[in-house]
Amino acid sequence: MSQTRSETSHDSFKSSKFFSFPEKLSKIFVVFMRLGLLFCLVASVLLALHSASLIRRRWPSFPERLSPSFPERLSRNASDQKSVPTNISHLLFGLAGTVHTWRDRSRYSELWWHPNATRGFVWLDEKPDTKVSRPGFWVPYRVSGDWTWFTRSQSAVRISRIVLESFKIGLPNVRWFVMGDDDTVFFTENLVSALASYDHNQMYYIGGNSESVEQNARHAYDMAFGGGGFAISYPLAAQLVKVFDGCLDRYYNFYGSDERVCACVNEIGVPLTRLRGFHQFDIRGDPYGILAAHPQAPLLSLHHLDYLEPIFPNQTQIESVKSLMDSYRVDPTRILQQSFCYNHRRKWSVSIAWGYTIQIYTSFLTASALQRPLLTFKTWRTGEDGPFTFDTRPVSSDPCEQPVTYFLDKVQEVGKSGTVTTYRRYVANQGKNCDTADHARAMAVQSIRVSSMKMDPKHWKKVGNLKLFI
Repeated sequence: MSQTRSETSHDSFKSSKFFSFPEKLSKIFVVFMRLGLLFCLVASVLLALHSASLIRRRWPSFPERLSPSFPERLSRNASDQKSVPTNISHLLFGLAGTVHTWRDRSRYSELWWHPNATRGFVWLDEKPDTKVSRPGFWVPYRVSGDWTWFTRSQSAVRISRIVLESFKIGLPNVRWFVMGDDDTVFFTENLVSALASYDHNQMYYIGGNSESVEQNARHAYDMAFGGGGFAISYPLAAQLVKVFDGCLDRYYNFYGSDERVCACVNEIGVPLTRLRGFHQFDIRGDPYGILAAHPQAPLLSLHHLDYLEPIFPNQTQIESVKSLMDSYRVDPTRILQQSFCYNHRRKWSVSIAWGYTIQIYTSFLTASALQRPLLTFKTWRTGEDGPFTFDTRPVSSDPCEQPVTYFLDKVQEVGKSGTVTTYRRYVANQGKNCDTADHARAMAVQSIRVSSMKMDPKHWKKVGNLKLFI
């Protein structure tokens, strides 16, 4: 039995070995096929990932929609989570400049930059020669990072990337990134008060349009013009840096840096929040008309001053800005705010732009007329009389209908909450004079003193305020 089993087993083995070989070969072939397919699958996945990585480097995808929990996650990692009110230390300025323009334009920055308080940098295209730099070079500079891999409009790309590079510095306690040009004059106390009205833990894009309709139509109405300055909240900047370079590449055909920043902000879905106190000053000529009838808003910035006549007569532009700054520092909130009053006995209309100018008209003008700026300026590109984004009124050719004009001469503080400003009459060189008795009485007034209380910054938060009466 055992022998039989042994023989049977042996025969069975021989039979299995002889007749089952093709079946074993088939199994080995199947194993190799499966391994081959697995190898191909892994290789395909790796190749796809590598290709996607290359694509992202050159052409980043459009931003994904934010998940509901994004604000909470970001707020835990934001730069400043203390409940203290926003102050100047929470703003980081990024000024766009070049080594060729900064030497002269830095004079404007030195009028508003406080070395021990203001934070930020002017971003230059190359390292300046410190041997020829002027003394008093207060604003620290940085040289922009490599932007040459962008093949088109490299200067606009460099300036656009100031937002990204400012964020990547990683300074602590930044709530707002404020962008401007090297010739932008900021009124920082008003800017701080204005930005403090918004929740810096949310995504905000805050700025102003151009004064000239032709400029807005050429570029965009929903864009913050960069020379006038704009502010980006920390959470929005954090989202922008994720997609910025690819976004800039997508909009290579756009003209300016501010237009590109606006396009990238729009992709994230954040609209422009307009503040009327940002002044791009896309105008030519004399800015007097706008400044003498400033809109009901805090003065935040002035731009393009080198292309305009001096703010004050018989002064250089730098001297003019310094004169305006002298009154601004006494009462920042009230600077340029317009007030109306009437002398019923003499039938005079009086318009006061605090800290700057006074106009006396020898007739009654309505408030709606007085608050429309005199057309002392032209459009930026074509040098025409408009259109502008606000109403204007022409300067009459009749000297009897023109105002008797006064400019700030002196500003004084009275106690802790009062001020006295003095304005002296200005006589322009003009061919024709008004010979009426009413006009002669107005011309006899050589100076005007205005007493006022300092204006509370919280005024701008109140609803329904009309004009400020002094």
